[in-house]
Amino acid sequence: MLTFEEARERILGGVEPPGTERTTLDAALFRVLAEQLLAVTPMPAFDYSAMDGYAVATAGFTGAGPWVLPVSGESRTGAAAPRLEAGTVCRIFTGAALPAGADAVVMQEDVVREGDSARFTERPGAGSHVRRRGEDLDVGAVGLDAGTRLGPAQIGLAASMDRAELTVYRKPRVSILCTGDELRAPGSPARADSIPESNGHTLAAMVRTLGAEPRLMPYAPDEPAATIAAVRDALEGADLLLTVGGVSVGDHDRVRPALEAAGAVLDFWKVKIRPGKPLAFGRAGQTRILGLPGNPVSAQITFALFGAPLVRLLGGDRRALPSFRLARLTNAVQQKPGRMSFLRGTLDGDRVNPLPNQASGAPTSMAWADCLLVVPADSEGFAAGDEVRVLALAEL
Repeated sequence: MLTFEEARERILGGVEPPGTERTTLDAALFRVLAEQLLAVTPMPAFDYSAMDGYAVATAGFTGAGPWVLPVSGESRTGAAAPRLEAGTVCRIFTGAALPAGADAVVMQEDVVREGDSARFTERPGAGSHVRRRGEDLDVGAVGLDAGTRLGPAQIGLAASMDRAELTVYRKPRVSILCTGDELRAPGSPARADSIPESNGHTLAAMVRTLGAEPRLMPYAPDEPAATIAAVRDALEGADLLLTVGGVSVGDHDRVRPALEAAGAVLDFWKVKIRPGKPLAFGRAGQTRILGLPGNPVSAQITFALFGAPLVRLLGGDRRALPSFRLARLTNAVQQKPGRMSFLRGTLDGDRVNPLPNQASGAPTSMAWADCLLVVPADSEGFAAGDEVRVLALAEL
């Protein structure tokens, strides 16, 4: 069996994005940028006021205060700023261009308006409340690097850089093939010994959150020829094939031989983790294959740990791996040494509470958890108050 680190290194090695395409800003959410965005104009494009107030020339504040200066003109957004007349101040609003001749803005709360004049009790400092031209990005500066996943703020920055379209990596195509005679569609008529299939829907949702395109295949029964045919269909046009169940060594586990019969070459099929030991990885041509365990928690955790980073890399994301954080246990946890454990828990600030039900077939605890806490393979567990490594599920 491979260790967690060894398995992840093999799965993520040598991944190349599947190509690029152009898209509009409105369709770019959660896509990965495939070009470097350089500023072609300064940002901001001109000096402007960060406050409602009065634009002033600080050199005009001589002697001892207070100073009473006439108000001449007004600068507002969407209109050209007037030139500041010597010995006067100019009314100005947030976002409006700084008048030529002014070098500071005094916010209106610090000014007393007296008819056509303004009274100042403190001498302003040059540059106060002014956003300078090119302060955020000068011409030629990098706004966004290739490999950046585009969230709302990144799309906003691209729009501010006057980009209507972006070059992004093509969404990875992920086929999901669930296997087993016991499976039926949720909400369909129940039959003896059947269960509503949940893994496919869970994995498809996880794939969508990663900015990829899931394709949920028809269930494959536990019959060799049918499983081989289902695998071949699922491989067609896929960048990644996820199979669920049937990769262990049971008499009715058909997926591993079906993958090999369909031309796949398997690299490994066991990982030294808990839950999720029966994890297979291989390739069929350019398509990568992850054979996930059938238990719901095992399938979700192994995909989160191995599949999610792989999908991110396939989509061009340069930040594919989640970050561990440290938290203190509220309750003790125990394990038999030998495999690295990923336990479901809930975070409360810098404390983590392990959930009581850690069974690999219990989707309830996975739905209630917001993190996985890590117990190393050589550890027997931790006491309450011990510091442990934690992965937030929202980052997986």
